[in-house]
Amino acid sequence: MLSRRSIAVIHDIIMAAASFWLALTLRLGDSLPQTIPTGTLLTGCALFTATAAVMFHLLGMYKGIWRYASMRDLIAITRAVTMTVLVFTLLMFLLTRLNDLPRSLPLINWLVLAALLGGPRFVYRMWKDGGRRISDLSGSPRIPVLLAGTNDAADLFIRAMERGDGEYSVVGTLTERPDRVGMHIHGVPVLGHFDQLGPVLAQLKARNTAPHRLILCREDVEAKSVRALFEQAQNLNLPMARLPRMSDLREGLTDRLSLRPIAIEDLLGRPQVTLDREAVRALITGKRVLITGAGGSIGSEIVRQVADLSPARLTLADSSEFALYTIDLELSERWPQVPRDAKILDVRDAGRIESVFAGLKPELVLHAAALKHVPLVEANPLEGIRTNTLGTALIADACRRHGVGLMVMISTDKAVNPTNVMGTTKRLAELYCQSRDLEGRAGGSTRFVTVRFGNVLGSTGSVVPLFRRQLERGGPLTVTHPEMTRYFMTIREAVELVLEAAAIGRQDDSFGGKIVVLDMGEPVKIVDLARQMIRLAGLRPDEDVKITFTGPRPGEKLFEEIFHGAEPPQPTDHAGLLIATPRRADPDVLTEQFARLKTACDSGDTALMHDVFRVLVPEYVETPHA
Repeated sequence: MLSRRSIAVIHDIIMAAASFWLALTLRLGDSLPQTIPTGTLLTGCALFTATAAVMFHLLGMYKGIWRYASMRDLIAITRAVTMTVLVFTLLMFLLTRLNDLPRSLPLINWLVLAALLGGPRFVYRMWKDGGRRISDLSGSPRIPVLLAGTNDAADLFIRAMERGDGEYSVVGTLTERPDRVGMHIHGVPVLGHFDQLGPVLAQLKARNTAPHRLILCREDVEAKSVRALFEQAQNLNLPMARLPRMSDLREGLTDRLSLRPIAIEDLLGRPQVTLDREAVRALITGKRVLITGAGGSIGSEIVRQVADLSPARLTLADSSEFALYTIDLELSERWPQVPRDAKILDVRDAGRIESVFAGLKPELVLHAAALKHVPLVEANPLEGIRTNTLGTALIADACRRHGVGLMVMISTDKAVNPTNVMGTTKRLAELYCQSRDLEGRAGGSTRFVTVRFGNVLGSTGSVVPLFRRQLERGGPLTVTHPEMTRYFMTIREAVELVLEAAAIGRQDDSFGGKIVVLDMGEPVKIVDLARQMIRLAGLRPDEDVKITFTGPRPGEKLFEEIFHGAEPPQPTDHAGLLIATPRRADPDVLTEQFARLKTACDSGDTALMHDVFRVLVPEYVETPHA
């Protein structure tokens, strides 16, 4: 039995032969037999058909599926027909000088062949689409929905529903562009602007076509617009969902378009910035990469994004056996083709670090290992220094000894004007990497890129998982202070920007010794975050779920900063990335004070620890413990 591809090939060859005769008949009519010799007719037909068969194959005419014929297929047909006519005309000129054929034949043949190839494909698609719609009439009733967005995703969703690929019926759309109101997408009317949800809903109810759900189709809507739309929908008792991201659809139009709920990331997030993916690919592809803290929230996302870029070998390092096992298992299931190693490694263990670096010889090190929980580090300050400061120095020194090309150190906004030990330990790590980067760029050795950013949504120990657990118990949600604000971004976006910063910092010497700061947008009040999460759960803040204030914890500030007063921010040519003008420490002083820090850790001397803080981080202000 012939395959569908074979049937398509046979169809196109027959159409090519038929187009030659039909073009001549349209040009010459009944005088065709008397005008052109039979030998020329047969030669021309055979040559045109053979040329078409070769061109159709070479130009990829059979990669498309007739069921999903689209503008892309029409362009492919146009290209193939054009090349066929041009090559045929050249060959016939060499054979016969075109003495017996009309000069208008190539143009007429082009038009006829394009129609004979394109027409059946689009008729077939219309028939299949029509058949699907007719079959749906006898099925279960569809759920009426209203779309928010008039973009490619809305077009994709409407066409999928017309084919019968889902249980929804689109009754209208909303748009952010007032000039599109009154227009249609595949017959679906654009009924109003985003802020006109109430009137549009009343209009649809009057027609007995009230939607049961509002579906957000746009990915690039500003957070404030999503929040406004969500609040309107909630006030109107209209559930709201959103389409998956276009990048999440594995099979395009053939993949079922399942909805996902509105998440806190949608309400607080920002439009995605355009990334220099080629620079990131050049940084990672074919390289031996080592990631410390690979089992943590940031580290595991770094693992995923690096694995997608085909490193030569990927080494996962973490001190937690379970966290390391979890990310290693995920890597083996999702990226089995990536060679990998899983190393239990404590960044405070110099001997173990030396062994791992000597054995695996990494070319790129992404250092995400850290103790990050402010109150816990405040209660265990010397442990914070051992991991965040001295551990970072051990990793940096190992990178230089073993010729690593680039080390990326993940820092935090808490390193700016720190009021806690955690932030101070990260500021000391920044100083160390800044100093080593200046030395490396001057001497042609390892380069160091330090990337600073704020909170990431959903990370281990962050407020979002805490609020979710409290909501599951029915509340209350605990907030430390009504004015407490933080910078937020998604883990995925943060890691994307970290990798881009690494790629750019490696290439650009103007980044030497400077800190790359991710553009975090506007800070968010924690109490507002709590209220949004309550609303997302379908509940009312302060009525269904209470919010209580517990007071700031040891070391916490009400407002975080991403730039110190002595670090005037500098813009870059890359969206989402800023530069902090560095406050450098004298390398000799740094070496001396780090030795004193090690002595403080070995002897348990917190007074000596604070003395070093005053020397290297004079802006540190110790917060009295309750």
